[in-house]
Amino acid sequence: MHIYLQCKNTQATHTNIMAETHIFFISILLLASFIYLFKFLKHQNGKNLPPSPPSIPIIGHLHLMNGHIHRVLQNLSSKYGPVMALRFGFRPVLIISSPSAAEECFTKNDIVLANRPLLVTGKYLDYDHSTVGVAPYGQLWRDLRRVMTLELFSTARLKSYLGVREDEVRSLIKNLYKDCFQDFAKVEMRSRIQALSFNVVMKVVADKQFYGTGMEDNEEAAKFKDVMRDVFEIIGTPNPGDFFPFLRWIDFQGFEKRLKKLQDKTDSFSQNLIEEIRAKRSSSSSEKGNDKTFIDALLTLQESQPDYYTDNIIKGNISTLLQAGTDTSSVTIEWAMALLLNHPNVLERARAELDNYIGQERLVQETDLTNLPYIQCIISETLRLFPSAPLLVPHESSQDCIIGGFHVTRGTMVFVNAWAIHRDPIVWNDPLSFKPERFETGGNEGYRFIPFGMGRRQCPGSGLANRVVGLALASLIQCFEWERVGEELVDLSEGKGLTMPKDEPLEAMCRARQKMSHLVKDL
Repeated sequence: MHIYLQCKNTQATHTNIMAETHIFFISILLLASFIYLFKFLKHQNGKNLPPSPPSIPIIGHLHLMNGHIHRVLQNLSSKYGPVMALRFGFRPVLIISSPSAAEECFTKNDIVLANRPLLVTGKYLDYDHSTVGVAPYGQLWRDLRRVMTLELFSTARLKSYLGVREDEVRSLIKNLYKDCFQDFAKVEMRSRIQALSFNVVMKVVADKQFYGTGMEDNEEAAKFKDVMRDVFEIIGTPNPGDFFPFLRWIDFQGFEKRLKKLQDKTDSFSQNLIEEIRAKRSSSSSEKGNDKTFIDALLTLQESQPDYYTDNIIKGNISTLLQAGTDTSSVTIEWAMALLLNHPNVLERARAELDNYIGQERLVQETDLTNLPYIQCIISETLRLFPSAPLLVPHESSQDCIIGGFHVTRGTMVFVNAWAIHRDPIVWNDPLSFKPERFETGGNEGYRFIPFGMGRRQCPGSGLANRVVGLALASLIQCFEWERVGEELVDLSEGKGLTMPKDEPLEAMCRARQKMSHLVKDL
């Protein structure tokens, strides 16, 4: 009996401690909220503030963010205007949904908005915000940007990797031909296109190939796929700690613990790539100065500036390339193919352009793309309707500024809703229809069309992406006949993810074109 009462008292004491702990955290939360609101309202007093929907104390407008965020924000902007203020927890947020406001952001306020918000994922997956995508605006970012521009995405460097891109596209065509060389066969396209995209980037980064024949039992390939799957999953998961700092004190839902584990995995993988190439360079004098891969180029810079181009800087840039340069290209190709299946007249016109310019005695090459304007129109129209970054990577104001006539406070997170701008009926005629012809005039679309962002922090990899997407799409059109699986149109519903993938993987009926079979089978 004595033991029972002792246990009961212990349980009661534990319950009281838990209750007191909860009360303590709630008290801290309320106190912090009142302090924040007091400072916020005091700072905003007398300012011409952007319109804003009604909010909930502490939470702000987060309760409204259900479903596809770019669609939710478009609906709100249609009620409150193209420059709209929100609050995500403790973070002030500005939503831009018009070309004129976007232009103001990336011209007059380009330097003011050159910062990125410091998010928890950037601490662990981007080596404490030291990669070109998330680094604060300053000398480090300028140096990283210069490396990206000169060592990876320059015209000369892109030309040097021409063979890599053409080889991987030929591999895609060859493997597809095996499944449908005689008659129409149903093929799943997403995994094939993703393999192309990942192989291109990995070849450029480290001269590695992790998808395709012989890779099924490759241990390194399996590790790479595991790492990338986890990375894309976690960066697509909103972290409450980014909007409620006090939740980081208790590591709410164990988010940072997951990030630390993933950091160890990605760091180990990238370090192995570096050590392998470093060993090759040291064992063969002929390799020195011959920057075959992106890692080679960075190791060369490391030799002259070892304190600056550290292994962590190199690993961070490897991570950036894999995150930003793979999924974006593959989803664009998949969306383009889905749209073409729903518009066979557009598909036929694209094939006619290929036949008229190239003929049927050779396969399309990347150097042909500048002479295939309608193919380029199809890609532009796909990016207009389904941009791989529907919300541009967020910016953060480094000081107070004016946008659209409204006062924007320092520290505000700024989102540009490219998806909404691309579908604005005031800006585009019949905006929901797939009409590649709208790009035939070749005029500068300016801030109406911003799939890769604008300003000093726009995506530096747009040149590589356009080359991969263009060659892959042209090759698929030239070499195969395509039909829908059934009579119904291909479902164009959007799935979850930062790059707005198609909800269901694309399936299509495919058959090798008889006129091109003699070329394709020789691959």
